Amino acid sequence: MILRILKSNRPVNYLLTTLFGLILWSASLMKPYLYSFYNGESNNILYKPIHEFLKNNLIAESIISLVLVLLLAFLIQLLNTQYAFIRIRTMLPAPLFVLIIGGLTDIHTLHPVYFAAIFLLLAIYRLFSAFDVQRPYSAAFDSGFFLGVGALFYFDIILLFPAFLAGTAILSRESNWRNFTINIIGLLLPFFFALSYGVFTEQLMELLKTFEQNIISVNNHFKMNLYLQFFLAFLILFTVLGSAKLIQQYDTKKVSSRKYFNVLLLIFLFSLAGFILVPPVSQEMLVILAIPICFLVTNFFVFLKSRFWGEFLIYLLIGIVFSLQITAF
Repeated sequence: MILRILKSNRPVNYLLTTLFGLILWSASLMKPYLYSFYNGESNNILYKPIHEFLKNNLIAESIISLVLVLLLAFLIQLLNTQYAFIRIRTMLPAPLFVLIIGGLTDIHTLHPVYFAAIFLLLAIYRLFSAFDVQRPYSAAFDSGFFLGVGALFYFDIILLFPAFLAGTAILSRESNWRNFTINIIGLLLPFFFALSYGVFTEQLMELLKTFEQNIISVNNHFKMNLYLQFFLAFLILFTVLGSAKLIQQYDTKKVSSRKYFNVLLLIFLFSLAGFILVPPVSQEMLVILAIPICFLVTNFFVFLKSRFWGEFLIYLLIGIVFSLQITAF
């Protein structure tokens, strides 16, 4: 029953998505908390003024984090509506994203990754516009630029840039060095502005120190959290099911859908590699991973023929997410 409602294309799903968010954030709204940042994580140039302004207002941080998650959910829905790589019209990606993030109870407060994820979605949106374009210079520049801006909120999102370089080659009609060069220039331009600001305000060394801390710091929120490890294992199971369904359908999908999913898979793989291999990266990267995961899982649910297994799995996801709310508080 619930899956059939969530899969529908009715406007009521906007209300259900918002309702999911309010319920899942209710504990952090009643008992707000400050996220435990490692040195430098909250000092990225675009996030620092936000952090300094709000750090003594914990309830505002919780409210803004919920608003940002809902905004991300609706941007994800817009991305699928615009490019239709899941060919059946559905509004499932939005509530599914909110459910996944709802399970990450430690970041139901303000974190720079939420701002970075917004710019990541804008970058993906522009990158997808390069499909079958012979000279996608504008799309290449814009996607790199948006990713660069996102990195000034949450530095480690820059780990996804190789996926964008490869994505430009996958989507455009022809690959040449200009596409890659323009993509790189787009990425570096926000850093040029940031470093210029550092020079003019005599904060260059502080800015470089922040970049260094975002590369070498050790962040291990995930290691000590057994509930989060269990939730991640469940998400991996969903990802495997979604990937298997996609492979099964691959030859029957349109060329554009195949290429869009290839790019999303690359974003997933580079996010996962960063999560596993890069010391500062921890549970916040799951917000980024949730973007390609929710598309894979949506494709799985939409084309799953067994009504029983579909309802069972979605109820299982909802049950686990709500159980995590209880264990967290």
